[in-house]
Amino acid sequence: MPRIAFLGAGRMASAIVDGLLAQKICTPGELTCIDGGDQTARTLAQRTGVEAAPDLAGLLAGADTLVLACKPQQLAGLDPRLAQLASGKLILSILAGKKLASLSAVFPQARNIIRSMPNTPGQIGAGITAWSALRPLADTDRRITDSILGALGQGLEVEEGQLDAVTGLSGSGPAYVFEFAAGLRDAGEAAGLPRAIAWKLALETILGSARLMARTGTEPEILRDQVTSPNGTTFAGLQRMAARDFRGLLRETVVAATERSKELSQDR
Repeated sequence: MPRIAFLGAGRMASAIVDGLLAQKICTPGELTCIDGGDQTARTLAQRTGVEAAPDLAGLLAGADTLVLACKPQQLAGLDPRLAQLASGKLILSILAGKKLASLSAVFPQARNIIRSMPNTPGQIGAGITAWSALRPLADTDRRITDSILGALGQGLEVEEGQLDAVTGLSGSGPAYVFEFAAGLRDAGEAAGLPRAIAWKLALETILGSARLMARTGTEPEILRDQVTSPNGTTFAGLQRMAARDFRGLLRETVVAATERSKELSQDR
């Protein structure tokens, strides 16, 4: 694997590093990082053995690929020498809302540029990251991209115009799942269960149901119907959800997040 540099060493960058090392795709000596002064690079280097670069020149010396993992608002204030230092390199951005056109303006001499939208389960290698490239990827660059994003879980190539909807669904989606889990826990408690038992049952029900869908590949509506007896307990609960337009609320939720993503990326 060519040498990979990380501009930023926070949670997602650390997750990528951890995944690359755990999957033995890279050795610590093939990875280097730098932070914006918060000491995260030093912490990551001490924990994993990767190099913490002293400056941008040191970061990119010998690097083939640059992963942009800083805060999106920091990009405009980066050292102007970065564009030249990154000349000829593959740029992979995980910066929310930063469009390919904007990234191309910052890195006009890049070999190619990839915009991606990871989600928080990537921190444990269980995420899914949608991505789009500025130009068709060469085979070598596709392998590099697959390896980097594979360190977070699964990767999925999409059209750039779809990335706002990706943000609304999978980027923000973990928060919706967390909120659903909390609501299910609270509902169990309201029904008479101790909080700890309600939480255990809610968590394992969500985990088990997700595994069942993934393992069987069965449509969720079919699995729903398999557990629903006519006029039974599940039917009663589903009727209440339908009366409150549960699916309609989810549609509105994802659309609202998608529209906000479009607003935030207007000038990016």
